[in-house]
Amino acid sequence: MCSQSTSEQISHYILMHTYLIPLIKKLEQHANRNHAEWIEAYMLHQFDFWGIKAPVWRKLSKDHFKQGLPAFEEMEQIVKDCWKHPKRELKYVAIELLACYKKQWTKETIGIIEYIITQQSWWETVDHAATSLTGPYFKRFPDQTHKVTQKWNRSKNIWLQRSSLMFQKMYKDETDIGLLSKYILQLRSSNEFFVQKAIGWALREHSKTDPKWVKAFVKKASLSALSEREALKRIVR
Repeated sequence: MCSQSTSEQISHYILMHTYLIPLIKKLEQHANRNHAEWIEAYMLHQFDFWGIKAPVWRKLSKDHFKQGLPAFEEMEQIVKDCWKHPKRELKYVAIELLACYKKQWTKETIGIIEYIITQQSWWETVDHAATSLTGPYFKRFPDQTHKVTQKWNRSKNIWLQRSSLMFQKMYKDETDIGLLSKYILQLRSSNEFFVQKAIGWALREHSKTDPKWVKAFVKKASLSALSEREALKRIVR
């Protein structure tokens, strides 16, 4: 099991919003050093982990949320406190917590969503946000979609670029294929692995809904080998 010195724990508690402290204590009790070493290696030793598997941290966080939620006005500070904490799992919890407030989101909520995408970024938090935050946000505020995602797509930040490709991944037959096509074509020459992978993944997700369109698009779009391979995985077996 993972262990921290008492002074380290107290220091982390002092920095945290009071809503998080009981949950952090529960998470610490389920830390597993063996799994932490494995996941840290998988994430190329960029982040520290408690080593808590997803079903466990999800249950612990959901149980905590059920006991009551803080005021929505406190959410931005809570998310940023989670990002200050050294353990990666707390970032996942922050994404799940912000998703609990969908009905209270305003257009300005995109600010904290962009913070999540661009701070201590890696594919797992960015894609988690695409499912739980960015996709639902643009469903709630469709008039923001083109303005914000075009800015992301043309930015120099690869994680914003990736988000412009992935935010529709759960939209199924409501996918704006014109927008998806545009964003893919604008990024198809990128040298970034995570952008090329996202192009393929976005197309693969849509192939579950419209495989004929995806196959035809790939045929004429001159994508990278990586993007094409990922796009056609469900179609060509």
